[in-house]
Amino acid sequence: MASNPAFNRLEQDAQSGYAAFQEPGRQGGANPNNPMNVSYAQQGMADQWGSQQQLQDMYNQPSAGPVQTGRVTMDDVIMKTLGLFALVLGFGAVGWIVAMRSPELGFMLWMGGMIGTLVLGLVIAFKKTLSVPLIVGYAVLEGLFVGAVSQVFEERWPGVVATAAVATAATFIGMFLAYKSGLIKVTDKFRRIVTMMIFGYAIFAVVNFLYAMFFPGAPQFGFGGDGPLGIAISVFAVGLASVSLALDFDMIDRAIATGAPQKYSWLLAHGLIVTVVWLYIEFLRLFARMRE
Repeated sequence: MASNPAFNRLEQDAQSGYAAFQEPGRQGGANPNNPMNVSYAQQGMADQWGSQQQLQDMYNQPSAGPVQTGRVTMDDVIMKTLGLFALVLGFGAVGWIVAMRSPELGFMLWMGGMIGTLVLGLVIAFKKTLSVPLIVGYAVLEGLFVGAVSQVFEERWPGVVATAAVATAATFIGMFLAYKSGLIKVTDKFRRIVTMMIFGYAIFAVVNFLYAMFFPGAPQFGFGGDGPLGIAISVFAVGLASVSLALDFDMIDRAIATGAPQKYSWLLAHGLIVTVVWLYIEFLRLFARMRE
């Protein structure tokens, strides 16, 4: 998300000049091999032709690209996103099977995965240095959580998982096309508004979860239940998660444009996966409410 402290640190690094680099052989100033600026004629014909050939070979080399300079590329983000997504799907299958065979263990995976991802998410966001093992661990816990939740929803409302998965994929593609075509423009004002809405909804979601879990007689979905108000809340949440994808796409473009270090591709992939899973969960809740 746009408010991710780790990405804010990325922007600070960009302002401090991490993106600045010079290509070999194109530095200005005196030649370190010839500090006295002695002419080629004075150095002798052999040195002259040798130096000229080295200089020509140097300038004939292609300019250093992001890969050679250790910067984030779109390929990096795509490959790491696919890798994390594969972990979510793989451990999601494990969570599904466990929940199907033992509802008690499934509930433990549900609660443990939810709490674990919350804690790890905060650690990843506020840790001073990026930790790939923590990001991978987050994907594992997220997969177990998603698998257990999906199995419970599918058991209660058959077909809802496939519908939510298709809706998530379609929304992702639609938002990507809208962002790339310029239909959705991510400005500073847009980013601030969406970020504040995300924080507000996060607080509401925590309160709603506690209300649904611990208050006797509370509706299964919390505030609004499965009535019109509950459906409206889910529609709002789906819309907010969808718009958050545009922030993630913009975050990736900005990281590439500012020459962010390659390690940040893990953070970008992590943020994208988190938003996609959030969108999927909100679709699950929406379609379940509509089925009721």
